[in-house]
Amino acid sequence: MKKIAIACDHAGFDYKEIIKKHLETHYEVKDFGTFSKDSVDYPDFVHPSANAVESGECDFGILICGSGQGVAITANKHQQIRCALCWMPELAELARKHNNANMIALPARFIASELAVDIVDKFLGTDFEGGRHEKRVAKISCC
Repeated sequence: MKKIAIACDHAGFDYKEIIKKHLETHYEVKDFGTFSKDSVDYPDFVHPSANAVESGECDFGILICGSGQGVAITANKHQQIRCALCWMPELAELARKHNNANMIALPARFIASELAVDIVDKFLGTDFEGGRHEKRVAKISCC
């Protein structure tokens, strides 16, 4: 069973709970918080979840904040993380197929919760194509 890291800030809390409940039927989900709608600093939750994906403890990660930008920027500071900001399923599909993204960021203030679930499903249900994309992905990391 694949293991999914999930984390959010206060703006993404409701979506995190909805997505987590949806995923728990087919995946093991590790919740890195936040655990309420109280204002928090998203890096405090993103870094531990990115560490879990980077180390192999979790297979993939899902991050949620108001715009998706802050969590994506933070996750992408990790050398082995490829986090894609996605607001439609097609972007999640291409992020997996062409970029071998291992985390996605969702903008809770700009998409419906049902769409967020569809995006997550597309992300987790899509494989990396490899081939011509492998050499490009290999060039992403700075180290």
